[in-house]
Amino acid sequence: MWNLPNILTLSRIFVIPVLVASFYMEQPLGSHIAFVTFTLAGITDFFDGYLARATGSVSKIGQFLDPIADKLMVGAILIMVVHIGWVSEYHVIAAVIIMCREILVSGLREFLAGIQVSVPVSVLAKWKTTLQMVALGALVWAEGAKTFGLPAHEIGLALLWVAAVLTLYTGYDYLRAGLKHMV
Repeated sequence: MWNLPNILTLSRIFVIPVLVASFYMEQPLGSHIAFVTFTLAGITDFFDGYLARATGSVSKIGQFLDPIADKLMVGAILIMVVHIGWVSEYHVIAAVIIMCREILVSGLREFLAGIQVSVPVSVLAKWKTTLQMVALGALVWAEGAKTFGLPAHEIGLALLWVAAVLTLYTGYDYLRAGLKHMV
């Protein structure tokens, strides 16, 4: 349980309150803190898996916690950017699509694990995750980026929609693969 990859995974869960609190801080400071925290969390997401494989310390608890940590962080940020109003109007649809897919795929994976069926992560799903993380990073930094004249908000919204489209496609792909085990 207490190996470095698992500690890195747990750190992503433990920083979620810092991320949420940063939205209530004076801006742009809170936006800078959210961006740095989110970026460091993203780096730990890469290294936890890499280190687990490289050191032969892949564990059941790590395999369980890693996707949960990712989904908790994505969910918390989506809720906060909508709550604060950085994602509003019709852009909320993209956020809802992403949240619904995350919940659907989590439930599907849990069901399939119960019948001992594994659904590997597709290359397109990895691209979806990458675009989604870049979009969320841009959105949490939107207020801070204004001080540098950077269009992080616009970039974040555009990438959020690209991620939402990929989310629909990859979610359908997972559902289609899972349905044949449910019938």
